Amino acid sequence: MERLQNWAKNYTFSSSRLHRPETLAELRRVIAQSRNLRVLGSRHSFNGIADCTGELLSLEALPETVELDQERSRVTVGGGVTYARLCRELDAAGLALPNLASLPHLSVAGACATGTHGSGDRLANLATVVSALELVTAEGDVRTLTREADPDRFPGAVVSLGSLGVVYRLTLELVPAFWMQQEVYENVPLAEIEAGFDSLFSSAYSVSYFTTWQGGAAAIVGDCWVKRRLVEREALPVAGSCFGGVPAAAPRHPIAALSAECCTTQLGAAGPWHERLPHFRPDHLPSSSAELQSEYFVPRQQAVAALRSVAALGPALGELLQISEVRTVAQDDLWLSPCYERDSVGIHFTWKKDWPGVERLLPRIEEQLEPFQPRPHWGKLFTLTADRVRACYRKLPEFRSLRDSLDPAGKFRNAFVDRYGMVA
Repeated sequence: MERLQNWAKNYTFSSSRLHRPETLAELRRVIAQSRNLRVLGSRHSFNGIADCTGELLSLEALPETVELDQERSRVTVGGGVTYARLCRELDAAGLALPNLASLPHLSVAGACATGTHGSGDRLANLATVVSALELVTAEGDVRTLTREADPDRFPGAVVSLGSLGVVYRLTLELVPAFWMQQEVYENVPLAEIEAGFDSLFSSAYSVSYFTTWQGGAAAIVGDCWVKRRLVEREALPVAGSCFGGVPAAAPRHPIAALSAECCTTQLGAAGPWHERLPHFRPDHLPSSSAELQSEYFVPRQQAVAALRSVAALGPALGELLQISEVRTVAQDDLWLSPCYERDSVGIHFTWKKDWPGVERLLPRIEEQLEPFQPRPHWGKLFTLTADRVRACYRKLPEFRSLRDSLDPAGKFRNAFVDRYGMVA
């Protein structure tokens, strides 16, 4: 077969051999017989985190397991199940996930393995609702790890970058289904965000700020996407202003030049949680995929200073940047999570598809953010040195020990995880 590419088509995988097992027995056999193997999720990563020179494996052909335990408010899902597929069943059963990423197209296992997140002051990344993992390890054995039974190892197993084995199934903790409304406010000055950062991001269930960082520090504006959780199913009145911004008169795409047809319902209309929490609808692609992405997480208490540092680069960002998004994420206890032990602010960049230009620019952004100990999103583009990334994660030695116990021969290793510290 031809070499595979990721969703954005900026990365071509090294291997041309792809397995699509249809049963657990076949999956175990493929893993046991392989010498070097990595799993492909929905291929929304922008770097080589899922690549290897050996063999690639997709879970898409396995049964789309969705086993609800309503009495305990849990669901067990297959490793290839996407959030779009899962959310429909959960909502029909009166249950929900507390948070979702911008895209519902992601696979649950892949999003959790890379520490992917949504937005919300009190909402941690998506992996924090995982309470059990069923792994197929290097010898083809099925191992189950749970938060309850394995408290010393479980926090290292959830955000694992695919280094411990193949996640065949996950169990997620749920909440009762709820309704929300989404409002977009245009032309919100960055100065107002800086002056009232805590007030703005705590004012709703989920808040995002989109900006291009253009116009000079005093003139930078952006759009606030505000997602409110409703007690009842009746929508609340849309405020006449939000931190100096005004309500959008029509639905908006985060990138002003693109159609909002692919975006979830806005203008304050009430609807189910899974149709408001993501920015994009599951039945549409969010864009043409002609983009690259980077994201850095900084401590919440240093958010304003970090934003000012990025704003100082506004003119340099202009030619390459499509849009930037600022979101808050609560801290967690997962060893390799970018939000490990610190409430965080994610500063996300959607770039034009110009890797040479982006590669030259990223060191300047990373230098500006250096005082805030930035942690990069594992699945996006960054140029931080391996030493700098390793310094972000004090539990790396414990993770290496866990990895060595489950994969002593390094079957699931690749150049990416080796570079950033998964080996001593």
